[in-house]
Amino acid sequence: MNRAIELAGVWKFYGDYAALRDVSLQVAEGSCCALLGRNGAGKTTLLRILAGLSSFERGRIQIFGAAPGQGHAGFLGHGIGVYEDLSARENLRFFARLADVAEPERIAKEWLERVGLATASDMLVRQFSRGMRQRLALARTFLHAPKVLLLDEPFTSLDDRAIAMLSELLIESRNRGATIVLSTHQLREALAIASHVALIENGRLRHSGVRTQEMLDDPGLLYRLHS
Repeated sequence: MNRAIELAGVWKFYGDYAALRDVSLQVAEGSCCALLGRNGAGKTTLLRILAGLSSFERGRIQIFGAAPGQGHAGFLGHGIGVYEDLSARENLRFFARLADVAEPERIAKEWLERVGLATASDMLVRQFSRGMRQRLALARTFLHAPKVLLLDEPFTSLDDRAIAMLSELLIESRNRGATIVLSTHQLREALAIASHVALIENGRLRHSGVRTQEMLDDPGLLYRLHS
């Protein structure tokens, strides 16, 4: 197994509270790991650390042999991460240039079409609905074809059509060899794409392994087995 992501004995504290407790996890290159757990379990904390946006106190993390935040990953968190005072086109053009993508204008146009925002390309983001912002954030995350995708509740605020679009993007990303860690409460959608699952509870990793057909047939099975 070629490991894209490796965590060994990772701890994260907020004051005296341990948000992550001795987490060790390996994610194989080209796999999709569904990171599951109830609210407050530690999923967002873990993804932010992997993205290089938050520190940790103990342990070791490597992403393709480098420290988090070294440019391998595309990250989508709760904050959307686009500029409200720019248009949709200006946002994507800016992020394409930031990622050294060739022909940023063309790429911006292609992704606006891909996520269904072509007719709103020159609107300021502050005029967008929550769902439109989420679709723009998806375009921002995927446009540079990152080797690693770290997605925290990406299905939030998406309608059925946009959920289908995101699922398609994730499958395409896996087909080109990207490694995905996906946190979500949309169990059926996540498990349909995932090759592996990891269950985190109160900051501890309770289970990690291959996603089975039984999990796909009964998405709540993992929670019941480890409750």
